[in-house]
Amino acid sequence: MAIQKRQAKQSSVRISSRKPVLVGSGEYTYEWIEPWATLPPGRKFGNTHAVQETADGRIIIHHAGQDSTAIFDARGKFIEAWGGATYAGTGHGMDLRRENGAEVLYLAPTSLHQVVKTDLRGHVLLTLEYPQAARDRSGQPCYAGPEEYVPTFTAFAPNGDFYVTDGYGQGWVHRYDAEGRYVQSFGGKGEGPDQTNCPHGIFCDTRRPERPMIVVADRGHHRLQYFTLDGKLDHLVTNDTPAQNEDDTGRLRLPCHFSVRNGLLLIPDLRGRVTILDRDNQVVAHLGDNPNAAQRANNGVPAADLTPGHFCCPHGATWDHQGNIYVAEWLPYGRVTKLRHVGG
Repeated sequence: MAIQKRQAKQSSVRISSRKPVLVGSGEYTYEWIEPWATLPPGRKFGNTHAVQETADGRIIIHHAGQDSTAIFDARGKFIEAWGGATYAGTGHGMDLRRENGAEVLYLAPTSLHQVVKTDLRGHVLLTLEYPQAARDRSGQPCYAGPEEYVPTFTAFAPNGDFYVTDGYGQGWVHRYDAEGRYVQSFGGKGEGPDQTNCPHGIFCDTRRPERPMIVVADRGHHRLQYFTLDGKLDHLVTNDTPAQNEDDTGRLRLPCHFSVRNGLLLIPDLRGRVTILDRDNQVVAHLGDNPNAAQRANNGVPAADLTPGHFCCPHGATWDHQGNIYVAEWLPYGRVTKLRHVGG
């Protein structure tokens, strides 16, 4: 036992003596901490899709494996997991909000064609099937059946309404009231400024509280769409030139989702980086930008080929209350990285 303790201590010294990997610069400098989340023996991640922080500082990871909702402390120590086989292979979007004094999760398990609200222990509080009442611009049903509805993420307005993106289905954004009653739909697949091509992520941007708006990560169009709370297009956030390929150096490649802290908008971009925008949606930092374009948005990158300091497939990201960032990547073995804020 004494030998084991000495070996563990030596190992700890070796690890701590490594030169830290830093990403970003100036005020937006972060230490790359990987591996961060440690699962117990016998457990493993599937594709890691989403990450949230609870009010008491726990970090929740949603992935596509067994027991797809895994909870850790801020150091990456495993606390518990739940879900069994229910969301295995289908775990995707996860968003958190406080309702009636308690934190709840909104899950968007893609192949189940529904949105599920749970408490933090996994008890189901509400299940929303596909919106049969939804109508397209000509007044026809948006869906012929539930299989056409593939929700990806959820956003929450100050008045209690919430919005669901049908990112992998027909491209609609659906609005519900606080009780889960259908209100309206907008967006839909197309090339118009208020139409979508994979509206993957969604968020209610309250950085200007006098005029909150719904922002959609219109991933396939490489842009953000800003809608009023009643679904009217307000403006677009695009790249600097109208024709952009997925390897450009502009603001947006394949934006996935959002997190906001102190006026900064955090965007996990599937093509190999995490972006921070200021209140005017100007870039203040690109973090972990992968110089190997072949690894960007590549779900098949072997784990042995991962490089500290470089992302492959950022799919979900969140700030914590201290200004650190957690990033979940779309990789079949799972990859969750903590970026510890060290600058500024």
